[in-house]
Amino acid sequence: MAKPLILVTNDDGITAPGLRALVRYMKDIGDVVVVAPDSPQSGKGHAITLDIALYSKKMKIDLENGANEEYSCSGTPADCVKMALQELLGRKPDICVSGINHGANSSINVIYSGTMSAAIEAGIEGIPAIGLSLCDYSWNADFSHAEKFVKKIVNEALTNGIPQGVVLNVNIPKASESEIKGIKICRQAKGNYKEKFDKRTNPMGKDYYWLTGEFELLDKGEDTDEWALANDYISVVPTQFDLTAHHAIQTINNWNLHA
Repeated sequence: MAKPLILVTNDDGITAPGLRALVRYMKDIGDVVVVAPDSPQSGKGHAITLDIALYSKKMKIDLENGANEEYSCSGTPADCVKMALQELLGRKPDICVSGINHGANSSINVIYSGTMSAAIEAGIEGIPAIGLSLCDYSWNADFSHAEKFVKKIVNEALTNGIPQGVVLNVNIPKASESEIKGIKICRQAKGNYKEKFDKRTNPMGKDYYWLTGEFELLDKGEDTDEWALANDYISVVPTQFDLTAHHAIQTINNWNLHA
């Protein structure tokens, strides 16, 4: 039987250590094709490129531990998946794995995450997809303790499938393998950023701004991704891309909109 075809992408760029680690892990499971941004694209969400040309280049980043094929793309993470599916892959992948991101994508971060948007783009096309993130923003982060758990989750997804319309948001604590207590299936914690703009003036006298802020957890539940990560569990949140608030339809129907 043919090995599963695994599409690997990310938002930190094709040379990011987290992606290189993920490629090594996935090579033990199937045939790996990488299509990833040629430069960091963190925080791009589900942006796509419409107003400038997209470019793709065949690469070979790591001759010993690299993928079967690798391509850089000048666009966003969502662009990378679109390009992979429409132009670069010879057949539909069996699964798409995005990451491993440098930094958490738990709670409200999922809205802004290019890592998760790449997985969601694959999910929209009916491909089982997983976004993977490590709670360590360092470029030199240690991903070794994630290997066993990442392989387990991907293998289970390949064996059992992922429900239609759902992608998995997986976050891994910054802890050693012996410290990780296990895997918890969670809901997304309620949280937000208390943000402000740091206003400065450049040497030419023109004002400019840096966005700053701190995450504020608004959820005390013990069934959330934030609780799991704080207690050394890997969090797995089934995430849907149907944004309809189904529970609110009847409420809005009761408005006087049909007169």
